[in-house]
Amino acid sequence: MLALDLDGTIIDTHLNLDPRDVEALRKIIGAGVEVIACTGRPFPGALPWAIRLGLDNPIVCYQGAQVRTPSGEMLLDHGIHHDIAMEVIRFARERDLHIQAYRDDQLLVERDRPEAREYSRHAGMPINVVADLDKAMGATTPKLVIVSSRVTLEELLPNVRRKWEGRLNAATSMPTYLEFTSIESDKASALQFLCARMGVPREQCIAVGDGRNDASMIAWAGLGVAIEGSPPEVQAAADRTIPGPGRGGIKQLADLLVAS
Repeated sequence: MLALDLDGTIIDTHLNLDPRDVEALRKIIGAGVEVIACTGRPFPGALPWAIRLGLDNPIVCYQGAQVRTPSGEMLLDHGIHHDIAMEVIRFARERDLHIQAYRDDQLLVERDRPEAREYSRHAGMPINVVADLDKAMGATTPKLVIVSSRVTLEELLPNVRRKWEGRLNAATSMPTYLEFTSIESDKASALQFLCARMGVPREQCIAVGDGRNDASMIAWAGLGVAIEGSPPEVQAAADRTIPGPGRGGIKQLADLLVAS
């Protein structure tokens, strides 16, 4: 099995796919490897890319909080409980940081800010402005996302990890997205669930990604692969590195997997 992060791993920063990467991925699939999209994207933002890449296996989405079939059937669902979600939302409000939540695959925000529009464009999902996330979220939300500058989030990350240690997972997915999931939800736990479901031993699983949110699955997999230039904790979790989108990394994986 190949667990493949999307953004920054096979999708570039301009939301493009390099045809050479797509062709290399097709060779991997043709060699009998089960390829799983493992992404922080919400399901509606992940599915079109899975289809474009020719993937028909379940999708790990919302940072591992959900595992869904391409038809939308829920296989795994671990959201952040309302009370703790509101702690994070109040934390962001007090600092005038943009924060968003999700309900029924809808992107919920309290203010129509530039950060919300940037995320909406990137994810391919419309913004739903609500009066109060407290009332709009429901009993759980798959994840919460603070969108801000790289500098701001690099300063925030160690603080929020200490503040919610043992209660939430927090990691950057892209340099401007700081994402929170329940303590039982990350890409590693979702990948472990799928490997068990599909009968794939851990030793036969490869995980590749570029963000801090990928570090857990990279460390868990039998072979962990980080994209060159990933944060140090991601590279430290990996067994090897490969170039990023459009620079031959997926072909390196194809050569490795087809040869084996």
